[in-house]
Amino acid sequence: MDQPALAAFLRTRRAGLRPEDVGLSTGARRLVPGLRREEVAALAGMSADYYVRMEQARSPQPSEQMLSALARAIRLSSDERDYLYRLAGHNVPARTPQDNHVSPALLRVFDRLEHTPALILSSLGETLAQNRLGAALLGDHSRHTGLARSSVYRWFTEPAEREIYPVADRHRQGRAQTSSLRVALGAAGPRSRAGVLVRELHKVSPEFTEIWELHEVATRFEDHKTLIHAELGPIDLDCQALFTEDQGQALLILTAAPRSEAAEKLELLAVLGQQTFSPAHDSR
Repeated sequence: MDQPALAAFLRTRRAGLRPEDVGLSTGARRLVPGLRREEVAALAGMSADYYVRMEQARSPQPSEQMLSALARAIRLSSDERDYLYRLAGHNVPARTPQDNHVSPALLRVFDRLEHTPALILSSLGETLAQNRLGAALLGDHSRHTGLARSSVYRWFTEPAEREIYPVADRHRQGRAQTSSLRVALGAAGPRSRAGVLVRELHKVSPEFTEIWELHEVATRFEDHKTLIHAELGPIDLDCQALFTEDQGQALLILTAAPRSEAAEKLELLAVLGQQTFSPAHDSR
């Protein structure tokens, strides 16, 4: 671990960023350029004290998970991310079609989407980033760990995962999830994480095996879909997808037609977020 070089690298990267570069409001006039240390720490999900010690070259060696979060927080490119790992004394993560390091270009678009649900997905359906409205509409995906991080795995193992779709759409959605997984397997091979998912799903889901035998291959995001919110009911939305050049990640943006009932429901979600709309909650 090269602590002085790591500290200098983090300081210069932080100084080169502006709040609007990472989706933060500018707020009051700043005395120095760049992000504040506590802002970087909050974006990376670490304590401000630990991050300060990293910039002062007196921290213990950060974990690979912490470096991954930090690289995303300060919008490092893949080359910069690899350099960060080397400075911290870790092996550089392999660059594969299923690399979870979010594209900075995709994040720049994502950061500007405050008024509509948006999320960034890996080729395995893992949520890599999710804005506040996305979590309010779809649930907070950050709670999932292990294989359950993949929406494909959850679809075939957790019945509650299907409740957001109308009953009539669920079979089509299962086929879409499966065909997207086949695309990921073709890109990364049977020894990849996609291969692990396929093998585990064969063990636990006869339904998955039946659909898998159809040999459908496609990355599908319907242009129009109806999602069912537990409190607001059906919401008709249009779905647009922006892919990285290698097709390994996708930014999904869900929008409602202007002045529609769905637009009104999204406005209500923006106000209330993930709060429960029940009388018990309102009477507190």
